[in-house]
Amino acid sequence: MGTLVFKRQKYPLDNEKMLLRGCTIRNTDWCFGLVIFAGPDTKLMQNSGRTTFKRTSIERLMNFLVLVIFVFLAALCLILALGHSIWEYHKGYYFQVYMPWADEVHSSFFSAFLIFWSYVIILNTLVPISLYVSVEIIRLGNSFYIDWDRKMYYSPSDMPAQARTTTLNEELGQIKYIFSDKTGTLTQNIMVFNKCCINGTSYGDVLDSKGQRVEISESTSKVDFSENPLADPKFVFYDHSLLEAVKRGDNATHKFFRLLSLCHTVMPEEKKKGALVYQAQSPDEGALVTAARNFGFVFRARTPETITVVEMGETVVYELLAILDFNNVRKRMSVIVRSPMGKLTLYCKGADTILYERLHPSCGCLKEKTTIYLDEFAGEGLRTLVVAYKNLEESYFEDWQMRHYEASIALDNREEKLSLLYEDIEKDLMLLGATAVEDKLQDGVPQTIDILGKAKIKIWVLTGDKQETAVNIGYSCNMLYDDMRDIFIIQGKTSQEVEEELRKARKKMNPEAFVDDRELDIHVRKPGGSKVLLDEEPNAEYGLVINGYSLAHALEGPLQLELVRTACLCKAVICCRVTPLQKAQVVELVKRHKDAVTLAIGDGANDVSMIKTAHIGVGISGQEGMQAVLSSDFSFAQFRYLQRLLLVHGRWSYLRMCKFLAYFFYKNFTFTLVHFWYGFFSGFSAQTVYDEWFITLYNMVYTSLPVLGMSLFDQDVNDRWSLQFPQLYEPGQQNLYFNKMEFVKCTLYSVYSSLVLFFVPYGTMFDSLRTDGKAISDYQSFALMAQTCLLIVVSVQMGLDTAYWTAVNQLFIWGSLAVYFVITFTMYSNGTYLIFTASFPFVGTARNTLNQPAVWLSVSLCVALCVLPVVGFRFLKTQLRPTISDKVLAEVQTLRLPPPSPKHCLRRGSSRRSGYAFSHQYGFGALITSGRNMRPRSPFNLSGSFSPNALRRHK
Repeated sequence: MGTLVFKRQKYPLDNEKMLLRGCTIRNTDWCFGLVIFAGPDTKLMQNSGRTTFKRTSIERLMNFLVLVIFVFLAALCLILALGHSIWEYHKGYYFQVYMPWADEVHSSFFSAFLIFWSYVIILNTLVPISLYVSVEIIRLGNSFYIDWDRKMYYSPSDMPAQARTTTLNEELGQIKYIFSDKTGTLTQNIMVFNKCCINGTSYGDVLDSKGQRVEISESTSKVDFSENPLADPKFVFYDHSLLEAVKRGDNATHKFFRLLSLCHTVMPEEKKKGALVYQAQSPDEGALVTAARNFGFVFRARTPETITVVEMGETVVYELLAILDFNNVRKRMSVIVRSPMGKLTLYCKGADTILYERLHPSCGCLKEKTTIYLDEFAGEGLRTLVVAYKNLEESYFEDWQMRHYEASIALDNREEKLSLLYEDIEKDLMLLGATAVEDKLQDGVPQTIDILGKAKIKIWVLTGDKQETAVNIGYSCNMLYDDMRDIFIIQGKTSQEVEEELRKARKKMNPEAFVDDRELDIHVRKPGGSKVLLDEEPNAEYGLVINGYSLAHALEGPLQLELVRTACLCKAVICCRVTPLQKAQVVELVKRHKDAVTLAIGDGANDVSMIKTAHIGVGISGQEGMQAVLSSDFSFAQFRYLQRLLLVHGRWSYLRMCKFLAYFFYKNFTFTLVHFWYGFFSGFSAQTVYDEWFITLYNMVYTSLPVLGMSLFDQDVNDRWSLQFPQLYEPGQQNLYFNKMEFVKCTLYSVYSSLVLFFVPYGTMFDSLRTDGKAISDYQSFALMAQTCLLIVVSVQMGLDTAYWTAVNQLFIWGSLAVYFVITFTMYSNGTYLIFTASFPFVGTARNTLNQPAVWLSVSLCVALCVLPVVGFRFLKTQLRPTISDKVLAEVQTLRLPPPSPKHCLRRGSSRRSGYAFSHQYGFGALITSGRNMRPRSPFNLSGSFSPNALRRHK
């Protein structure tokens, strides 16, 4: 067992970085602190999750097929060895004079044993030794396409798309579930102060002379802040009445902006005079402080003990007495300051549901007016906060301050004691109003979600924001819409309530298939493996919203299957108030119980665990840094690029990989199985059909480049048609292009082709004469004809499978055939024979065989017999049982005009929804009051909330 030893020490750091079991402490002075020494067995919990090795479904299928091929190879060799044993026992006896057994061979069975291993060597080309190398080359090439795609390049931040791995490309074409963060992923995470409500009056809308709201456009007059030399030039506001209220000295308006300039944990930075830059804990907090700055209440500087504000041109220094910081339970933050005139005031901002419970009874009328505007702001997709204040009496605060100090140094139940003290002072607040900050959607998010929905990709949003805010963003980005049959809200407080709500929702979505869990139809991947749920179809389009409390119950025990079944029936799912760990658990749950490929996309460190858990992780380089990008498999700068990554690059990669595998197995099986049939006509003697040089060059030269060319350049339709018809993506989700059944079909077709390629040349050469009357039925002529027929047939088959011809494809296919004939005539020439007599015994065979009309007629017959069945089958299948891809491709081919730019009709919801948001991170109040992030002015503050100097003054 590991041990934890707690010691209170004083130690110098000397501008060095001290690492204590993964903890980093920085300071420039002597400091007191709590040092934790962990034993060797102590496990440190991290939120980023465990890194797993990711493999694609095609790669796992390849591994299985290689094992099957080994078994197939062993079976073929065993059949040939048994045939050799029988032939030697019944026929070989009569050839002992001409072909005696070797000294070590004393029976036909032992000879068969040796022949078995000889055939293993001859038929080893069944085993795709070069398959994995070729696959990696194809993946590397397709990764470069992503890196080079200019349509996924974001010029404002100079950020191109990047494939950070080369092993997952084809799985981009099989995605069925997308798990997305909201803030910074769907939205820009750049907050803009949009509207506010002060003392029952709403500001932010532009009204005409009749009092009607006017849409804001480029021609709309902006508020002029030029009289304020410290104003932020980037700040834009359109309602002139708010600035007029500030200028005429409206008391409530001044209190409102004074609160915004004081109640925060923002750090100012002034690189040059007048050029203020705010470093905010969250973008919405920075937006509020910037708004106060432009309306005349400029937060200028702070120390651990003071806050300096320039109010309407006059510098005012407030004494900072306490910061009552934000956390997930409080959902609010407060500061207690003393004005230069000695007035004590508590300023507070937070979620309306929290602050409304702490208002003074006299605020009832104002509360009703503010609520009306809050609903209006939230309905427009704005993130809202309520602000309030309270004047404190000196005697009460001194007593509270002492009690707080005692609680802050308590060794037991410190957090609980501090929480009770915060509750005691944060009551009977006077309401000032509310703020409304806009977190704009990224460009193209609604269109992207719409087109991904048409591709039958289900999108789940996992966010830490409140339910109302998440739902509102869902409507804004077209995930949810009023045309949906119903949107289920899961907000049960207990496991029983959550189960009841989930089952009720599932019963409404699919009443015919509603069964108890005992009767649940499942598949099991392997003995003791996970339960794989069958796909169920709902009777209409539905949405599901579940909060973090209910999700915590749903992720436990038997409710997991109920959650998966219900959520997977919905077109869109929103999980709000979820932790980073819950995000990963939701992704893992779908991975475990649904036979589908998942993708997680996020922009921040809290998305890392989700990104690592999904089959494919995508990082967005935004305002939250590069943590998500560094943990991802693919990265880019905007969410809208996801449609191109999946519908274009992903679908092409999957299509190319499937075509490559089918053709690779076909050409190798066809090539090898000719040896198998030849064994029945050669006494099972392990004699090869082809010339040894052809066997060497077949995979290395003659067929390697054509298949790579197809795998790197082929496309059924171009990128614009791929986006215009997202239905083309569905075959990848259903894994239709290459699976076990397609492998069986490929094998059977290879068996048929090998029969044709052996028996047609055999029949042509049997007792045949050349045009000059000389015999042509020799082994060398047969071998040359068989290998020529083989190469031409596989090249024609390659041409049939190629949908997009380029100069490279043409060069590789026809060039490979030309190289074959050049090498063949060179190796079988007199000069080569004279130089390398032992290595090239087929002298003159090429010119004597390939000049016969019967040979070329036989080659044409082989091509017709091998290719026509495939062409006929594909034609009949397209006509009688067309797939979605066949229908779309037929429609594309009938359109002669170039494809238009994709247009999407987005459904807009008209319902009013409320959304109240706040930063879901712990605040930096203790860090500010301690002074650790500033130039040191006093010893380390142990209380974590109060300045020791202020405490001594009040003593």
